[in-house]
Amino acid sequence: MKAEIITIGDEILIGQIIDTNSAWIAARLQEVGITVGRKYSIGDRAEEITEAINTSLSRAEVTIITGGLGPTKDDITKHTLAHIFNSPMVRNEETYQRVERMMAARGIAFNELNQGQALVPECCTVLPNLKGTAPGMWFEHDGHVAIALPGVPYEMEELMTLEVLPRLKEHFALHAVVHRTAITFGMAESMLAQHIESWESALPPHIHLAYLPSPSQLRLRLSIYNCDRDSAEAEIEAQFAKLLPLLGDLFVGWDGETLQSAVAKKLIARGETLAAAESCTGGALSAKFTAMSGASEYFWGGVVSYDNSVKENVLGVSRENLDTYGAVSEQVARQMAEGVRRVCGTTYGVATTGIAGPTGGTPDKPVGTVWMAVATPTATYAQVLCHGKIRSVNIERAAAAAINMLRLHIPSEY
Repeated sequence: MKAEIITIGDEILIGQIIDTNSAWIAARLQEVGITVGRKYSIGDRAEEITEAINTSLSRAEVTIITGGLGPTKDDITKHTLAHIFNSPMVRNEETYQRVERMMAARGIAFNELNQGQALVPECCTVLPNLKGTAPGMWFEHDGHVAIALPGVPYEMEELMTLEVLPRLKEHFALHAVVHRTAITFGMAESMLAQHIESWESALPPHIHLAYLPSPSQLRLRLSIYNCDRDSAEAEIEAQFAKLLPLLGDLFVGWDGETLQSAVAKKLIARGETLAAAESCTGGALSAKFTAMSGASEYFWGGVVSYDNSVKENVLGVSRENLDTYGAVSEQVARQMAEGVRRVCGTTYGVATTGIAGPTGGTPDKPVGTVWMAVATPTATYAQVLCHGKIRSVNIERAAAAAINMLRLHIPSEY
């Protein structure tokens, strides 16, 4: 079953806000067996709204619209829907009373604009909005369903969860859509595709493989559409069981796993700790760990040693190595990792030093060159990589690569 998502609002088109609603809605629809065929944004103009909704109703069984339901004159979605479905506007008494109570509780005048929130097209089914003043609306037309929701994310999410998804499951005979994603790191998309070509070629036609690359990981997603959930999940598990031996250390985890969460699991299971010394990544590596709840259990601290004086005076990097080899060198990376491990008293130390760019490169050390090191209780390991010329991408890739290096040097045996 196909759905389309339409987001309405000039503020989206001019880049004033980012449309996060579409991604959230699409993920929830997939969970109940509805595939999103199109997502698009339009402005607050009646002719564009009318064209978009009519076109969507002709193509998809389900059309979900967000935005343009507020009380001010620029919010015209509700009245445009009334015109599309040739329906007069009527006052919904339940909404009227709820909004009146809400305004009173907030000390806001229940003026004509707020009262207008209770006006809805007579032909729709009203979906109560318990977190805001704009109700959701459910329309049916020639076997198709159109659903209008407020653009405020937390209001939309509440209505989708409590009203829309249960109604969709009751209204349509839905078949499952099953996805499972393997997270990998350490091989470029084209190289990985070549590496697993025999496995991919042997996949049954109804199992779809997608490559989803990013600077910090490469995801391999298997999908089966319009299926029995239990049998599809078993099929996908069987295919991944054949893939994992080919991936080896490239495999990080499943679905929402990240390099840092995989490292965190290992450290927690082993009762071990970590500290970071960063130069070119400027704290980005440490931030990946501290962004996770419970990081204080295993992540003890970090040093952003951007200037050589900090490398020398805090981390104990020798002036001789800095003068002889430069800050971007194997020798300095090793001493940074060992120094932060010693200073923080942790099991492991991880370090990055490099040239993020776009300036600072030399013929011997071009922009994107990064040395990384991991100090363990028994040895120190170092590695150099050369990324590209884009500063933000270099920082992201360097942080990810250093965390992956750490992951590979923490034993899996507990």
